Amino acid sequence: MRIVFMGTPDFAAASLQKLIDEKYDIAAVFTQPDKPRNRGMSLSFSPVKELALQNGLDVYQPTKLRDGSFTELLRSLKPDVLVVVAYGRILPEDALSVPTYGAVNVHSSLLPKYRGAAPVQWAVLNGDTVTGVSTMYLAPEMDTGDVIFTVKTEIGEFETSGELFDRLMVMGAELLHKTLRAIENGTAPRSKQDESQASYVTMLDKSMSPIDWSRSPREIVKHICGLQPWPVATTEIGGLTFRIFKAEYTDTVTDKAPGTVVAADKRGIEIACGGAHTLLITELQAPGKKRMRAADYLLGHPIKVEV
Repeated sequence: MRIVFMGTPDFAAASLQKLIDEKYDIAAVFTQPDKPRNRGMSLSFSPVKELALQNGLDVYQPTKLRDGSFTELLRSLKPDVLVVVAYGRILPEDALSVPTYGAVNVHSSLLPKYRGAAPVQWAVLNGDTVTGVSTMYLAPEMDTGDVIFTVKTEIGEFETSGELFDRLMVMGAELLHKTLRAIENGTAPRSKQDESQASYVTMLDKSMSPIDWSRSPREIVKHICGLQPWPVATTEIGGLTFRIFKAEYTDTVTDKAPGTVVAADKRGIEIACGGAHTLLITELQAPGKKRMRAADYLLGHPIKVEV
């Protein structure tokens, strides 16, 4: 089966690596144009481009997709299947009909839930206990195509978005392999999405970082976990803004106002939440400091406790 692969970040690179390992005939790889990074603004390659070059694959990085040149190039490559994994751009409709068996996509949610960007993060932020990966046929509208396969997984209570992302990345690569084999064998199922169950999510931004201590302890834990590795949850304590990485539940009941420091000791920093409960911050980063255990920070920086 002749494949054209399109993808950009690490999540996509895992799927490309699976295709390489399984010795698929990869006609070409498409990825986003190189972007300047760091202070020197030197151009850096996407993880997909780096992997493709390491394996001697042809790489294309078009800046335009809708002027007709991309579709013509795709036709010249004569793909049986177009595989799209986190490419980062919407493909023109005429390109979807070029591959013999269509275009397929790997999406990190249980469609039709969490269409759009950052589905992994929102599954954690919303406190879901189960998520997964879907493969689908691409359609002109974002993430609306017929579903081929899904695979589910439980979300750990304190699992971060980054940790879940790494697991789903591997699951997605395996599911893609299963999907392509089914297409090749003529046994791939095709299920329309239930539009009444559809939901859409957007990218995260730094405005989401501050913790709202009036929320329940679980909502705050999911906020902390969901915003890792970026943009990371924050809170102000004693006039300083801390980045918060880990927190634990407690059995403490308090009448203190949400956001009040109830205790600061060798366990960490205990703060009042909504519902008369507290949460224990166990790992943080102070301005200009490294990420560390809250107890270690307190050794040299005592924090005032409300009496």
